[in-house]
Amino acid sequence: MKILTINPGSTSTKIAVYENTAPMLTVTIRHTPEDLKQFTAVEEQFGFRRDLVLETLAKRNMPLDFKCIVARGGLTKPIEGGVYEVNELMLHDLEHAEHRHACNLGARIGYEIAKHVEGHCPVYIADPGVVDELEDVARITGSPIMPQHPIWHALNQRAIARRHAKENHSKYELLDLIVVHLGGGISVGAHRHGRCIDVNNALDGAGPFSPERAGTLPAGALIDLCYSNKYTCAQLKKRISGNAGIAAHLGTTDMIAIEDSIAAGNKEAELIVNSMIYQIAKEIGAKAVALDGRIDAILLTGGLANSRYIVSRLRQRVDFLGPVYVYPGEDEMLALAQNGLAVLRGEIPVKQYV
Repeated sequence: MKILTINPGSTSTKIAVYENTAPMLTVTIRHTPEDLKQFTAVEEQFGFRRDLVLETLAKRNMPLDFKCIVARGGLTKPIEGGVYEVNELMLHDLEHAEHRHACNLGARIGYEIAKHVEGHCPVYIADPGVVDELEDVARITGSPIMPQHPIWHALNQRAIARRHAKENHSKYELLDLIVVHLGGGISVGAHRHGRCIDVNNALDGAGPFSPERAGTLPAGALIDLCYSNKYTCAQLKKRISGNAGIAAHLGTTDMIAIEDSIAAGNKEAELIVNSMIYQIAKEIGAKAVALDGRIDAILLTGGLANSRYIVSRLRQRVDFLGPVYVYPGEDEMLALAQNGLAVLRGEIPVKQYV
């Protein structure tokens, strides 16, 4: 079963080809600021990135004979978790999505490449960041016109939860887990028996701050800034996601350099990073309440889970809640392939985007 996976990010497009779950090809196509400055909006990068993927496959002598293509899902309307076949409605919603992000290009690129494959080649997405399985009580806020809508690292959180369950001779659907994705954005999910019943919006401003995002902010101060005439709407959104969090405080997101500076005595950097750890721990505590204190494990994953500084201090704050397991990094490409293979084998159903 030969499967192509596609994962567009802000400065790269990752592609991988698997025979079942064995990698045949793994490539990260880098996009420099010079490459991207010709485009005023991310959706305009579609043809550019599609052509680069096709050129890369041709240069690597990889024939287009895929059984399916699985792309990173985009920021469409909220949907249940699972695998969805890409259809015209999804493509329309991705092209006109409220949240502009490179992940919106994945399904569109896959759909176009499938046209070059002889025979029928279905295109899927799996567990996109807009997966919404919140319990009703988690959806309500103090303002009826602003309900909670999660945007989170659903694909990686679910893949790590399933991996943990398998390694411990259980099933994801039988466990109560808190899964913490530690990356440029941070999402903390309460997973009860195969559903994420509560999770923060890791893009728009909720939960702990992160290397690139502001997390929850004082609402009154934010409203005052909106009407201060000091910033445009676009500039303020950057203050929430992009030029926010550690980037705003310390001018960099290079955590290795930041930790080196802490070791050298940088007290400001130490305070900022420790504050981030403190907020992550508080969010884990909140998810413990969402699970009524029944926690089989706390799973730490994502790029920052490679940091001994962060993991050790986080563990000290939360290990009284349950056993902590660390799965550094992420393997979203493999997770996409695993979902595609499960569909091809008839192990999981394909959902329709409607």
